[in-house]
Amino acid sequence: MNFELNEDEEMLKAVVERFVSDRYDVERRRGYLTETAGFSAENWSLLAELGVMSVPFSEEAGGLGLDATATAVIFEALGRGIVVEPVLESCVLPGLYLAAGADEAVQEEWLPALLSGEKRMAVASLENGSRDGSLWIETTAMKDGDDFVLNGEKQYAIAGSHADAYLVSARESGDATDKDGWAWYLVSADAEGLTVTDWRLSDGTWTASLTLSGVKVPASARLADNSDGFARADALANLARSAEALGIMEAMFAETLDYLRTREQFGTSLGKFQVIQHRMAEQYAHLEQARALVELAIVSDGEDGFTRNVDGARAFISDASLELGHEMIQFHGGMGVTDELSIGQGHKRLLVLSRWPEPPQSTLDRYALAS
Repeated sequence: MNFELNEDEEMLKAVVERFVSDRYDVERRRGYLTETAGFSAENWSLLAELGVMSVPFSEEAGGLGLDATATAVIFEALGRGIVVEPVLESCVLPGLYLAAGADEAVQEEWLPALLSGEKRMAVASLENGSRDGSLWIETTAMKDGDDFVLNGEKQYAIAGSHADAYLVSARESGDATDKDGWAWYLVSADAEGLTVTDWRLSDGTWTASLTLSGVKVPASARLADNSDGFARADALANLARSAEALGIMEAMFAETLDYLRTREQFGTSLGKFQVIQHRMAEQYAHLEQARALVELAIVSDGEDGFTRNVDGARAFISDASLELGHEMIQFHGGMGVTDELSIGQGHKRLLVLSRWPEPPQSTLDRYALAS
């Protein structure tokens, strides 16, 4: 197997690494979180200009037409900087859903705006009845002439604060647990009857809850059923989350290694204590396992086992990343849990990545069922 990056992938990797180096450190990240919507509007525009938003989209849709390798490369680099701009949740995932199911007019209206950074969109799927990644949709979409009327609540629209539109899952009728009979609907943020409530996740980023009360949308707002296309979008999203977590793990490990080499106790550096060496070696092994699983998923892109391999990577990394985070925090002592160090910031981001959109046990169950 050839794990070497091609010219386009190397260039993307270098571009994102330069972006992180020039624009991110602990203090600036904390500052970005205080801005409107919880990230830097300037950084968002720059990421779009650099082509980061366009990587997984076809050239016909205005994208770069690159594969899973490029997606993993850029999100791993973004993870190393613990970047707060919601590239995945506000552009890539909803954009891939639109490319898979929206009619041509809707795609022409929204995809260029998303890829250019001009507009943002959020996916609103999970409800209070959802447990462990289960499909539970109480939100309804009833036919009203040529329109649909939506009613319900969505507690989790990740990165939905100040979004321009939302992709809302709703069913026309039937059992809330039915795997069929539901669809995605595009709802503009200024739609009458839509109430958006902003709140923060544990990593400090803004998200939103939606209340839909008689929200009317045209028939063109309903995305066509394309199970293969949506499954591909979900798999790429989980690969991106896994790669981002891998990048954060790498950054936390490297920072802790430097700290252990310089911090002295009892007249010697902490890194010379054998028990600490053993614990760091164990976490290094987890880090390499995580990288191997991401690479396994990448090389299987285009094959039947791609989605299963992505699920396997995410299930392992979700648990392993938190264990690594706990260890790195303990080595730093009380300062490790604060936002004064990137260790604390990174661990909080790992908490979100490991639990959204489902806990690792649910991903592991799906991986086992696919074997």
